[in-house]
Amino acid sequence: MEKQRIGNTKELSEEERIKIIERSSRTVGRAVFFSILVTLISFAPILFLEGQEKKLFSPLVLTKTFTMIGSAIVALFIVPMLLRSLMKGKLIPESRNPVANFFIKIYSPVLRLCQRWKKTVIAISVLIVLGSIPFVLRLGSEFMPPLDEGSLLFMPVTLPDVSNNEAKRILQVQDKLIMSVPEVKNVLGKAGRAYTATDNAPMSMIESIILLKPKSEWREGMTTEKLITELNEKVKIPGVTNGWTQPIINRINMLSTGVRTDIGIKIYGQKLDTIYNIARQIEKSLQGIEGLADLYVEQLTGGKYLDVKIKREEIARYNLSIEEVNMLIEMALGGMPVTNTVEGRQRFSVSMRLAQDFRSDLEEIKRIPIQTSGYGVIPLSSVADLEIAEGPPMISSENAMLQGTVLFNIRGRDMGSVVGDAKKKIEAEFNDLPNGYFINWSGQYESKVRAESRLKIIIPITLLIIAFVLYFTFRSFKEMAIVLSSIPIALIGGVYSMYFFDVNFSVAVAVGFIALFGIAVETGVLMLVYLNEAIRDKVEEKKSAALSMDDIKTAVFSGAVMRVRPKLMTVMADMIGLLPILLATGVGSDVMKPITIPFVFGLITSTLFVLIVLPVIYQLVKEYELKKHGKVEYLEIKD
Repeated sequence: MEKQRIGNTKELSEEERIKIIERSSRTVGRAVFFSILVTLISFAPILFLEGQEKKLFSPLVLTKTFTMIGSAIVALFIVPMLLRSLMKGKLIPESRNPVANFFIKIYSPVLRLCQRWKKTVIAISVLIVLGSIPFVLRLGSEFMPPLDEGSLLFMPVTLPDVSNNEAKRILQVQDKLIMSVPEVKNVLGKAGRAYTATDNAPMSMIESIILLKPKSEWREGMTTEKLITELNEKVKIPGVTNGWTQPIINRINMLSTGVRTDIGIKIYGQKLDTIYNIARQIEKSLQGIEGLADLYVEQLTGGKYLDVKIKREEIARYNLSIEEVNMLIEMALGGMPVTNTVEGRQRFSVSMRLAQDFRSDLEEIKRIPIQTSGYGVIPLSSVADLEIAEGPPMISSENAMLQGTVLFNIRGRDMGSVVGDAKKKIEAEFNDLPNGYFINWSGQYESKVRAESRLKIIIPITLLIIAFVLYFTFRSFKEMAIVLSSIPIALIGGVYSMYFFDVNFSVAVAVGFIALFGIAVETGVLMLVYLNEAIRDKVEEKKSAALSMDDIKTAVFSGAVMRVRPKLMTVMADMIGLLPILLATGVGSDVMKPITIPFVFGLITSTLFVLIVLPVIYQLVKEYELKKHGKVEYLEIKD
C-alpha cells in the first residue's frame, strides 16, 4: 500500500505558512471552542446539587471550569501566534512521525475491515449496549462511597437510667477489651455530654474513638468489616446496644440529618408512648435483613426522674416561697455555680451540690435541711412530696411534632438494596398507622434521594443544551446525532468497570459519568471535524465531478487514519492526568476512585467507538445522502 503523506517537504514562504496556520485555525478552532463549551456545560448538574454533595464536588467543577477557559484561550489565540514563530523550515509528513506511524499501522487495517462490514459493526455495537443493561440493573446504589478514615467510632447505648458510675465502668471495660485487638493503636472514650448545644448526647450514650494501626501492620486477611465484627463480639455487654461508624462520617450525618447512623427511620406523632411502640414494631420487622447492622430504637421511655411536688399550704405555714424551695433543690441536686477559679492560663467554673451518696438515696434527699425564719431547720419532706417517676429520657421534636427514630447502619451490602428490602417490609406491615402518625426516611438515604431527584431533572436539561450546541457547531441534526451516539458507548465502559471493581452507583460515580459525557462528546466532535475536512478536500479535488461511493470511503479513511495522533493525544492526556487518582491510596482515595474508575474505562470504550464505529456511521450517512440527493453535505470553512 502506498504511504499517504500530509503536507510537503518544501521550504515554505512566510505567506504560505501564515495561510496554512489560518486555515488550520479555522478548521479546528470552531470545533475546539464548542467542544470545550460542551465539556463545561456537562459539569453544570454538579453545581445544582445541594447539601454536602455540593460542598464536596463544587470545588472540582470550579477548578475544571477555570482550567478549561484558560485552555480555550491558549488553544484559540496563543497557539496560532506561537506557530507563526516556531513553525519554521520544512513540514514533516505525518507518515514520518514515528508515533503517528505506529498507530496508523495498527489502526488502518482495523478501520478498513470495519468499512467493509459496516452494518455488522453497528449491529455489534448495538448488541454491546443492550448487553450492558443486565449489569446496570445489578449495580447497587448508595449516597457516597464508604470512606476509610483510618479510625472507628464506637457508640454503645445503655439503658436510660444508667448511673454515672455504671457508665464509667462500662466505658472502662469496653475500652480495655478494644485495646486487646492487635489492629488497635489507641482508644479514647467519653460518656455524657458537655454543656454545649452541639453535643446533646445523654449519659446513656458512650462514644469511643478507636485509632487503628496502618494496614501494613494488620493481620493477614483482615479487613475493616472483619475488624468491626471481631470488636463487636468482644464488647457485647447485656443491656448495651453497640453501634459502629467513623468519626467524620458520624459528625456529617449528625449535622446534616440529625441521625448518628447511616440510616434513620423517623416516626412522627403526638404521643411518645405510641411513637415508641411503633418504633419497636418496626425494629422487630427489620431484623434479619441482609446488610442491616447495629439496629436499635432511641429510648423514648424508661427514664427515671425525681418528681418533686411542693406543698403550698406547708410552705406558707413556714413562711417560705416556691422560689426558695426550688433554688434549694437545684443547688443540692443539680449544682449551682458559686465562683470561678484560675489555674495558670485556664479559668474553671466551680459548682456546689450534694455528694453522690446523698443524691442517689431518696430518703437522704427527703432529709435535706431547709432553714426557715422562726421555725428553725426543717426537712425537705415537710414542704414537698418526693417520689421516683418514669418519663422520657430525652424528648425529640421536629416540625412541631414529637419524633422517635429507628437507627441502623449498612454493612456488607449497598444502601439501595437494604433500604429497598426494609421499605417492602414496612409497607407490608405498617399500612395502617394511627391518624396523625407517619414515617420518614432519613440519614444518608435522605441525601441520596435528594441528589438523585436533582440529577434526574438537571441531566436531561444539560443533554438538551449540549445537543443544541452541537447543532450550532455542525448545523446538521444528523451529525449532532452521530456525536451524541458516543455517549451510550462511553457509559458501557463505565458500567462494566463498576461491575468489575465492585463499585456501587453514588453521587461520586455520577460526577465521573458527567465528566465522561463531556470528554466523549469532545472526542466525537474532533473526529467529525476531521471527517468533514476530508470530505471537503475530496470535493475540492473532484471539482465539478460528483463524488462516488469509493470517494466517500477513501475520504472517511483518510480523515480518520491520518488524524489518529491528535485524537489519541486528547484522550491519553485525560487518562494520564487521572492515573494518580486511580492508583492513589490513603484517606480520601475511597471517594475519589469511584469518580475516576467509570471515567477512565468509559473513556477507553468511547475512544474505540470514535475511532472505529463513528467513521462507519458517518460513511453510511454520507452514502445515504449521495443516493438520495446526488451529493453530500459538509461544514464549509470559509477562507
